[in-house]
Amino acid sequence: VQLQASGGGKVQAGGSLGLSCVASGRTFSSYGMGWFRQAPGKAREFVSAISQYDGSTYYADTVKGRFTISRDNAKNTVYLQMNSLKPEETALYYCAASWGWGSSYSSMSAYDYWGQGTQVTVSS
Repeated sequence: VQLQASGGGKVQAGGSLGLSCVASGRTFSSYGMGWFRQAPGKAREFVSAISQYDGSTYYADTVKGRFTISRDNAKNTVYLQMNSLKPEETALYYCAASWGWGSSYSSMSAYDYWGQGTQVTVSS
C-alpha cells in the first residue's frame, strides 16, 4: 500500500485546513487509518484514527472537538478536517494504515504503512 498525503499549507491561528490521504490498491477498506504529526525537534504523536470495521473514530485529547477524521472507501481516501488551528500544531502530518491495531490505535507500531507527510504551518 502506498499512501499520498496532501492538503497541507500555511494558515493563521484559528484557521482551518483539510488534509487528504489517498491509498493505492484495492484493499483500502481493510485498513484502519490514522493521522500522526511531528513538530521540529519533537517525537511523532498520534492525532486521530478511524476504524475499518465500524468507522469508529479516535482523537488525541488535544484535538478533540476541533479535528474530524473521515474516510471514503470508494475513493480510497481518508480525510482530516482541522479547525481552530494553533501555532503549536505546526508540524509534518503523516497518514498511516494498519491491518489491525487491537486497542493500540494511537501507537505508531500498530501501523504497517506510512505516507510521506504534508506540512502544516500555523502562524500566530
